[in-house]
Amino acid sequence: MTKLLPTSTAGSLPKPSWLAEPEKLWSPWKLEGEALIAGKQDALRVSLQEQANADIDIVSDGEQTRQHFVTTFIEHLNGVDFENRKTVKIRDRYDASVPTVVGPVSRQKSVFVEDARFLRQQTDKPIKWALPGPMTMIDTLYDDHYKSREQLAWEFAKILNEEAKELEAAGVDIIQFDEPAFNVFFDDVNAWGIATLERAIEGLKCETAVHICYGYGIKANTDWKKTLGSEWRQYEEAFPKLQQSKIDIISLECHNSHVPMDLLELIRGKKVMVGAIDVADNRIETPEEVADTLRKALQFVDADKLYPCTNCGMAPLSREVARGKLNALSAGAAIIRKELSA
Repeated sequence: MTKLLPTSTAGSLPKPSWLAEPEKLWSPWKLEGEALIAGKQDALRVSLQEQANADIDIVSDGEQTRQHFVTTFIEHLNGVDFENRKTVKIRDRYDASVPTVVGPVSRQKSVFVEDARFLRQQTDKPIKWALPGPMTMIDTLYDDHYKSREQLAWEFAKILNEEAKELEAAGVDIIQFDEPAFNVFFDDVNAWGIATLERAIEGLKCETAVHICYGYGIKANTDWKKTLGSEWRQYEEAFPKLQQSKIDIISLECHNSHVPMDLLELIRGKKVMVGAIDVADNRIETPEEVADTLRKALQFVDADKLYPCTNCGMAPLSREVARGKLNALSAGAAIIRKELSA
């Protein structure tokens, strides 16, 4: 990307009300069969247009074709039973009914490649595609087969690598792996979490990113944040190893958080997608508030490696609020570009 401070989103954008119930995770589809396929493509077009209208530089599908950033990928795999569900505590934070691993996991065919090809046909801009990371996948399941978080993570890493290579061939410029679990299971992250992530990107020539945040703006996450104190230093656990990893870009939460900005010094040299939009608040940031977050980040990230972004996905927000936040992100980035050019 040659443009200074290219903007992007972390992942999901709100779905149109005719496709699924708005402002809700795991919202059931309102359409079926061929109508659902066409509806998803229409929603993807709308999402892309809203990003274009907001002058977002690196665009995505807004995750319009999936109900959830993790489970939609998992439901296409062999070895996972969605009828045999168990209740587990996700990220040690909230209970959810999840599918069960009942046998060896494998991928029969690509999951998102047709959607990625469709997106590629709609735009000349760089496109980013998000996949769940291995550790976050195993945290969104009940494992009744491997009985080993690490072993299942390695199996998922191989499957993700197959999918990522096909996405790259379909014209995706950046493949992002979502790993909110990296902010919780610190011993596992350093023992094998980053290693399985590197297995997932093995052989890729496109740029790769890992997104680590404090979660969607849902009550379970906002309640958890209130327990973290005045300084959120979770990134400190994973950053040193990530700085040494082969991942190109690290995407993180900054705006309205208690993450000390100087932690970015630990990943000096990496490209950083700096979250400058709070997805847990309906208030739309002013461009100057966005610019202020970016100015603080520039103390620790070289300007040519800073990518203004959102803190996390925006699926639980209204389309109106998300639209306003995208415009604020672009306007704030423009302020800093002007300051840097001066």
